Amino acid sequence: MMKNNKTPACLTQAPAESRTLAKQLDNRHIQLIAIGGAIGTGLFMGSGKTINLSGSSIILTYAIIGFFLFFVMRALGELLLSNTNYNSFADFAGEYLGPWACFFIGWTYWLSWVLACIGDVVVIGGYMQFWFPGLSLWIPAFGALALMLFMNMLSVRLFGEMEFWFAIIKVMAIAALLLAGFAMVIYGYTSPQGTKASFRHLTESGTIFPHGVSGFIAGFQIALFSFVGIELIGVAAAETRDPETNLPRAINAIPIRVLLFYVLSLVCIISVSSWHHISPDSSPFVGLFSLAGLPAAAAVVNFVVLTSALSSANSGVFSTSRMLFGLAKENSAPRALGKLSSLNIPLRGLLLSGLCMFCGAALLFIIPSVMAVFTLLSTLSAILLIFIWSMILLCWLAYHRQRSDLRCNSQYRLPGGVTMAWSCLIFFMLMLFAMTLKPDTRAGLMIAPLWFIWLAIAWRTQRANSSRTALSKQTD
Repeated sequence: MMKNNKTPACLTQAPAESRTLAKQLDNRHIQLIAIGGAIGTGLFMGSGKTINLSGSSIILTYAIIGFFLFFVMRALGELLLSNTNYNSFADFAGEYLGPWACFFIGWTYWLSWVLACIGDVVVIGGYMQFWFPGLSLWIPAFGALALMLFMNMLSVRLFGEMEFWFAIIKVMAIAALLLAGFAMVIYGYTSPQGTKASFRHLTESGTIFPHGVSGFIAGFQIALFSFVGIELIGVAAAETRDPETNLPRAINAIPIRVLLFYVLSLVCIISVSSWHHISPDSSPFVGLFSLAGLPAAAAVVNFVVLTSALSSANSGVFSTSRMLFGLAKENSAPRALGKLSSLNIPLRGLLLSGLCMFCGAALLFIIPSVMAVFTLLSTLSAILLIFIWSMILLCWLAYHRQRSDLRCNSQYRLPGGVTMAWSCLIFFMLMLFAMTLKPDTRAGLMIAPLWFIWLAIAWRTQRANSSRTALSKQTD
């Protein structure tokens, strides 16, 4: 495949060769990071609320989102593999859309993961109350966050190992759920509440669109949050060995993962429990076994969904520190954040992100409801991720227009080309509209613009400071 050796515009102050992030992630790490990103907290915790809104049509919701995000990831893969100097999507955003895009996409991705990580540790508090009902939510939330920060201070390979085993636990749990769920349906298992497991629960009257089309559309918000982290392999690219082989493998496996992890698991949950008995305020994965009268199994599943939230929080801690490191190297963040520890870890960025996460987790003192905090944070994170995914597509469109030489020689392309890129952008616009339909998601949509206003002000201030510095040097 033909390589472009042009340095990205946003790296003019710090060439890619000067970066010293260690390439310690192997193929097994990147594959399991991709799997972990495809199985998020939104599936384990938030699917109860989406099922309550959408009924069995939630299966279609996840399939639609997975379909479009697969093409976003193909666009991301083509861009990353077109230039070996790229360390993340912030780099190609700077080259194809301008330095402002590098600044906006880098800081927005950082905030999206800060919010997602806060949401994850909040959920961890809720999971711990399964065993300790009287436990204050903030104690396990703060404890989990401290653990993730400490583990990420040691080495990137340790992060990869943690994600590897977290993802294996997720896969084994979903495999067990599929086997148990289908066995219950086959043998006609009846719960103590009188619910008989049957595939008829998927199509019975009032199940497919229980709250009409508006309920179906509203279900997309938390379902979308389930896929937060799917783009994480784009951040880990700088620390991945043999990305030309490993990235395409991870991306190409997304459709089968969506089918196995989302579609089939939701089919099992609804078939065994019936959507009428699924609580919107708790995990339906735990509820499935509780309704079936298997409390011991429910406790095991609760442990699994707890590790899933830990996995997502771990990804958030990792990605925020790397994004701050990249922004500092591009003079879009304080230079001190661009220094690595003796273990090749961007420690200062890690600590700054951790401080912000601790402050955000303090929301539990103000809003004691896990689902209320989770919905607000997941909405904000989903909006910011829609911006990131849209920017990736806009970068691909600019790349397609400006670099026909690379496009023609690329061995890993976006299927459907320009038509598919615009289709994905239209889909994301519809997702923003969907968030206006419910008060709890509408609140997040009204808050999000404040972030972009702040970014615009920060960008203009930075440009003005850079101009004054350049002028001062010329005068001297």
